[in-house]
Amino acid sequence: MTVAAQLPFDQHDPLRLAPRLRELQARGPVHRVRTALGDEAWLVTGHARVRRLLDDPRLGRSHPTPETAARTGETLFDAVLGDFDTEAADHARIRTLLQPHFSPRRMRELRPRVEALTAGLLDELTGHGPPADLHAGLAVPLPVLVICELLGVPYEDRDLFRAATEAAADTGDRARSQRGVGELFAYGRELVARKRAQPGDDVISRLAAAEGVGDEEAAGLSMALLFAGHETTVVHIGLGALLLLANPEQWRALVADPGLVPKAVEEILRASAKGTAGGIPRYAREDLDIDGTAVRAGDLVLLGHGAANHDPAVFPDPDRLDLARPAPAHVTFGHGARYCLGAPLARIELQAVFTQLVTRLPTLRPAVDADGPRMRHGALTGGLAALPVHW
Repeated sequence: MTVAAQLPFDQHDPLRLAPRLRELQARGPVHRVRTALGDEAWLVTGHARVRRLLDDPRLGRSHPTPETAARTGETLFDAVLGDFDTEAADHARIRTLLQPHFSPRRMRELRPRVEALTAGLLDELTGHGPPADLHAGLAVPLPVLVICELLGVPYEDRDLFRAATEAAADTGDRARSQRGVGELFAYGRELVARKRAQPGDDVISRLAAAEGVGDEEAAGLSMALLFAGHETTVVHIGLGALLLLANPEQWRALVADPGLVPKAVEEILRASAKGTAGGIPRYAREDLDIDGTAVRAGDLVLLGHGAANHDPAVFPDPDRLDLARPAPAHVTFGHGARYCLGAPLARIELQAVFTQLVTRLPTLRPAVDADGPRMRHGALTGGLAALPVHW
């Protein structure tokens, strides 16, 4: 009997896929694994299979008996979500509610503001350095500023909600995660009450005013957007910068031709998703077969987006950052009906960051010690804790 692989996978090099995950991927597309909580699950690692299953209605986030369902970790984001009987309809309703706030027109309108915010942060960074911490000076504050303006969250509250989101995403301390979730939703309820009394031109005000949306739902959706709308972009900015600076020939190519930045952003999004915790959690809504593996209704299935993005059958030499790489679709933002609504916003932020970095700081280089960059451990989204740089 095959022993289940233990999650999370050890990753000593933040720029390469975890060796154990690479080993499993080489063996086949589906693997039995054990989550950090000791629950058994299936891990899918091939690009084509992950992409297909991301849009398979036989998989969902709900479970008929949530109290017995396998889980990946201790945070709210690892929990069973939604009502098993109404999940599809509920999901469609929420996407319909949120989609207009991330429409192409709204994103086009937002781009100049994102570029101006990026320029302002770089003014501050260069005014105090070198050296400087690119993580603290740019990767963290830019997505926070942008999501605050979009949602209508006061930027002066950033320390409060950043502390709450970091606590909520603590994968190793259940009590801390629960406290963080409680603080985050309490803050969301307070914001909704403010917006009902004094609405503005922002997402939370419009959610609070939407027909059929109560205070609790408006607060929950707002805080989910607040978390997802900045936390993952922080990670991609930091790891993207590290990837480019660790590949100086790729950095020089961007400096020589900033027009390559949109293509570079797609390669960064592919390469920076590593999947050490396994993948995107789904529950089988019925019995199904995944490449000859019998998956039973209720089983936890982890869709390995990091492994899929490093599938050598689709991305030759996948650990290498290659801005000239032909661009098959990565699955960093998912695929199909659950494709991330915030993907266009993340792309705008990443494009603004790397365009301005290569034009304003063409001699940028890392200033890390022999132990390498400092990583965030025990956090749901991972990423860097600091990125010291010179120029």
